[in-house]
Amino acid sequence: MFRRRLTVALISFASVLLLTAVLAVATLAVTERQVVRGRVAGDIATGYVQLSAQKQRLRTWVAQLQQGLQPDPGVRTELQAALAGTVQRLKGLVGQARALDDSEAAGAEHQRRSETLQQLQTGLVALLQAVDQVRPLGDDPHPAQAWQALAQMFDMPQGLDIRMLIAENIAIEAASVQRERAAADATLAGVRWLWLAAALLLASAALAVAWHFDRALRDPLQQLNEGAQALQAGRLGHRIAYRGEDEFGAVARSVNALAAELEQHRERESADRQRLEDLVAVRTRELADALASLRQADGQRRRLFADISHELRTPTTVIRGEAEITLRGTDKPPAEYREALRRIAETARQLGTVIDDLLAMARSDIDALSLTRETVDLDELAAQALEPAAALASRRGVQLELPPPRSGAHLVAGDPQRLRQLLLVLLDNATRYSHAGGRVELRLWRAAAPGPGPGPGHAADGVCLAVRDHGIGIDPVELPQVFERHFRGARARRHSPDGSGLGLSIARVLAQAHGGRLQLEPAIGGGTQATLWLPLQPATDELLAEAAGPPPQGLPSPVHRPSTPPPA
Repeated sequence: MFRRRLTVALISFASVLLLTAVLAVATLAVTERQVVRGRVAGDIATGYVQLSAQKQRLRTWVAQLQQGLQPDPGVRTELQAALAGTVQRLKGLVGQARALDDSEAAGAEHQRRSETLQQLQTGLVALLQAVDQVRPLGDDPHPAQAWQALAQMFDMPQGLDIRMLIAENIAIEAASVQRERAAADATLAGVRWLWLAAALLLASAALAVAWHFDRALRDPLQQLNEGAQALQAGRLGHRIAYRGEDEFGAVARSVNALAAELEQHRERESADRQRLEDLVAVRTRELADALASLRQADGQRRRLFADISHELRTPTTVIRGEAEITLRGTDKPPAEYREALRRIAETARQLGTVIDDLLAMARSDIDALSLTRETVDLDELAAQALEPAAALASRRGVQLELPPPRSGAHLVAGDPQRLRQLLLVLLDNATRYSHAGGRVELRLWRAAAPGPGPGPGHAADGVCLAVRDHGIGIDPVELPQVFERHFRGARARRHSPDGSGLGLSIARVLAQAHGGRLQLEPAIGGGTQATLWLPLQPATDELLAEAAGPPPQGLPSPVHRPSTPPPA
């Protein structure tokens, strides 16, 4: 029932829209044709006015020539071409006007325009030929006769009064423009009223159809909507009261039957489903908590064991090396024993700090370690780190160069204990992966921050500490992974199987905690170079500029990080 009425309404609307489209196309064509006719009439009138002005300019040029003023010949040529072009353009406009309006009433007008243009063309040809023959008057004693001859040439060539012909056509075309304008206004007014009537009719029909369907659809749609909202809210006992025999009645009966069936199933399944969901939720939470606890405990255990294995190896090796060196050979002076015991005590104190750190790392991570910042002289710190490292180097048969001379210009803000730990990691790696009889070098110099930054000429704002060995080196493809936890390259595993791969990771975190950068790269001539950059103590940057002096001889400007450390 509603389907049939809706189909009829849609077909009616489609028909009305089709008729409206046809009407729009027709009115648009009529309006466009009328506007074009008015524009062509205006162009014809403008053409005659231009023709008169061009003829007058040519007459002025001829008068100047007769008076001996020597006017520009190019102006004459331009005016002659403009007159001929204007006549041709008028012919084209007359042809266009004939194509736009070929009625019998307009035929006489088009014929008159064509004949007039033919006469004008004939007269203008004669005029232009006469202009080509004009010469200066010279000593002619009759200027009045010359002026009369000039007027005869321009106004009555070959007996044709083109001046009057142009003036009459200007008046005729002006009247034609007014007539076409009035016709265009009348057409636009008719189209306006036509479309107003069509819009009113269409709006009235739309309102009537809308009112009819609103009355027919409001009650059943409202009842169906209420039933759907009740089902959505879970009120399965709600029933739609619509009892019609149309499509809405069939939908209402189907929805009521569906609600009754759902209500029956809901009562049977609700309790079982709830119990099952509760049981699954409880078991899922228990399993998730247990799995998370196991993963956390296992991860902490693995990391703690790995860190303990790595961090305790270096200090204990230093202590054992110091004791072995001291006990080796004959008796030594008491001062040498005291110095060895001092170094052992210092390393034991460092070992205690490392143990405290490892306990803190078991609860969180190395990033959480606190730093005690103070002014640190890297020259002095490097000398202190070289003392215990010398024992490691001696046991491994590696030559460790003497500390660099102290300049007092390498002051940074940091934790001395953490920085010493960082240097020991770099020196331990350098000696560990050197060949027996090899050499490890340590150099310091002022430099700008490595990587993207200021261009050449920027002042050095930090200190570079480079540890260079001549050992096994690093495969370039492994460089991006050297700072990852537990990563060890193939060469490193073959040379020293007992490593854990934690040292460089810890060293890089310590460098970043001090605002610095740590980089590792293959050294020229073999081996590896670790470069640590730390920012200068801000308060001493300018005061120590003179004390720092230029970079070591043979180095590039400190703005750029050198690929190799300064020469010894």
